[in-house]
Amino acid sequence: MTPLRRGATTTAGPSVVRVQPNPAPTAMVWVQPGQNHECIAVPTVALAPGDALIAIELATICGSDVHTTQGHRSTPTPLVLGHEQVGHVVAIGDGAVTSTGQLLEVGERVVWSLTVGCDTCDTCVRGLPQKCETVRKYGHERLEAGWELSGGFASHTHVRRGTAIVPVSRSLPAAVLAPVSCGTATAVAALDAASAITPLDGTVVIVFGAGLIGLTACALAADRGARVIVVDPARHRRTLAMRFGAAATADPTLERDVPGSLAAALDEAGTRPLVAVEASGSVLAVASAIESLGTGGVAVLVGSVSPSAAVPLDPESIVRRLITLRGVHNYAPRHLEDAARFVETRHTEYPFDLLVGVTVALGDLDDGIEAAAGAGAVRIGVAPDLEPVKPCGAAREGQSHSG
Repeated sequence: MTPLRRGATTTAGPSVVRVQPNPAPTAMVWVQPGQNHECIAVPTVALAPGDALIAIELATICGSDVHTTQGHRSTPTPLVLGHEQVGHVVAIGDGAVTSTGQLLEVGERVVWSLTVGCDTCDTCVRGLPQKCETVRKYGHERLEAGWELSGGFASHTHVRRGTAIVPVSRSLPAAVLAPVSCGTATAVAALDAASAITPLDGTVVIVFGAGLIGLTACALAADRGARVIVVDPARHRRTLAMRFGAAATADPTLERDVPGSLAAALDEAGTRPLVAVEASGSVLAVASAIESLGTGGVAVLVGSVSPSAAVPLDPESIVRRLITLRGVHNYAPRHLEDAARFVETRHTEYPFDLLVGVTVALGDLDDGIEAAAGAGAVRIGVAPDLEPVKPCGAAREGQSHSG
C-alpha cells in the first residue's frame, strides 16, 4: 500500500486505493453567477489505477475562471473551478506515472495538465490529447460522485489517469510554478506552432495582449533571439512586458502617426513581423495580427476562446503574402514539460513571480475572484493553508453536490 503523509489512512479494494486524509480534503463549489462559492468536504477519495491525490500548495485564478463566474462562459454546474496549481503528491493509485513514463512517487512536487486524455483515440494518437474524443478538463466538469476534487480551488485535486503530471523543482516559489499548467504551457504551444513555420532567431515577433500568455510568449521568443513588440492598451502591462524581454511596446488605442502607436512600433522595427501571437481575444487585435505580417508570416491565434464578432479577412492578401493562420487551444504534454523547464531555468531572467499579486485563503475565494476581475495583477493566488478554511459540509459518499 502506498505511504501517505501523516494523518491519512487508506484501504485497498480490487485495483482501487481508498484514501481518507485527516483532515478531510475540501473544495469550493460554484453554482451560478451572483452566488458565493460553497465549501464541501470529501472524506474519502477512491484512486483508480493511474490516479493520484495531490495536496495543493497554491492555485491561481485564470481569466476563464473569472469569465465563468460572471456568466460569460457556458459551464455545467455545480463545479469546482481552477486549473492552474502546484502541489505535492500524497497518495497514488497503482501504476501512476509522470508525463515521461516514470513511476510517480509520494512527496513529489508536481504540476499537471489541464486535460485528461484517453491515449487511444484517433486524436490522441495524432499527438493532440488536449482534443481527445473523450477529453475531460480540470476546473470545467460538473461535480460528480467519485470525482468531487476535480478542480484547483480545493485543498486537494484528484488527478486522473491520462493526465500529464510533471515533477518540478522544490526550491522555486509556488507563484512561479502555479500558472505553468495553463497560460505558460499554452504560450509554449503557441511559439511551437509559430516556429514550425519560421525560425524565431532574428525574427520580429509581435504579441497582442500582455496577460500571462502574452508575457510568457514574449519571454520565450526573446529567449530564442527574436525582437519582440508587445501590444497592449494598459500602460502598466506594457511596462511589465519590457521586463519580459520586449524590445518595444505599442498602445493600440493611439492614432498611427503618434509615437508609441502600433504603426510607429512597426516602422521602428525596420521590417515586418514574421510571427504574430494574438493572446487577447480582441477582434481588432486578431485583424491587426494578420494585417501586420510580412511575406511568409504566421499568425497564431490563442486568445479567441469565447464567441465573438467575425473578423474581417482579405483572402487575396492572405494568398499573395503566403500567410499561415494557426489556432492553438491548450497544449500537449511536451509543452507542459517545456514550460516547467523554462520557468525553472529562466525565472531569474524574467520575473514570473511578479505575475501573481495578492494571495487569498481558499475560504476567501470569492474575494480573490473579485480582485482578479480588476485591472491589477496578472494573476491572484489561492492558498489552502493560508488560514483555516470556512466550515464545510461533507459530501456524502455516492452522491454529488446537488447545486
